[in-house]
Amino acid sequence: MATLNKDVFGLNVENHELVKLCYDAYLANSRSSHAKTLKRGEVRGGGKKPWRQKGTGRARFGSTRNPIWRHGGVAFGRTGNENFTKKISKASKLLAVRQALSMKNADKAVLVLPADVKLTGKTKDAAKVLKDMKLEGKNVLAVAAEKTPEVLRSTNNLPNVKLVRATYLNVFDIINADAVVFSEAALKATEKWLMGEEK
Repeated sequence: MATLNKDVFGLNVENHELVKLCYDAYLANSRSSHAKTLKRGEVRGGGKKPWRQKGTGRARFGSTRNPIWRHGGVAFGRTGNENFTKKISKASKLLAVRQALSMKNADKAVLVLPADVKLTGKTKDAAKVLKDMKLEGKNVLAVAAEKTPEVLRSTNNLPNVKLVRATYLNVFDIINADAVVFSEAALKATEKWLMGEEK
């Protein structure tokens, strides 16, 4: 039975501010900037003055593409060049991952595969392992030391399983998983990475 490092899985998380910050940063950094609105100079048409300047009793307008008109341009709209990224230091990210893992461990949602479990590349074998661990139908974050072809074939067709390398763990995936499952090799790699021992 593998022993979990208390400096990684046993932190006393007094508040969730850093975890929330990293969670929001993950979502912000995933946003794209493809949306774009048309300014009044980019909307087609509107070259002719709608009515004469004076004498009609109505307000003066020079173009039907004025932003206050229907089908007009958009004032202060999206340009397609927005930058939503949020920068967080590496030390803060690692601490947030340790805090998230500690929270999951406190909920008894961190599991380690027995040493005798070997994935052969067959989906049914991986599904049986999850069933034996009473994780069938739950959202599982599977952590591997390396994404070998056998591991990929075993988990790719399992709808509720997300596979991630140990050194690519993030707060978003950990928080949204019902259980985090490590292989023994992945556990060692994760602890080494989070304790800053990996160069």
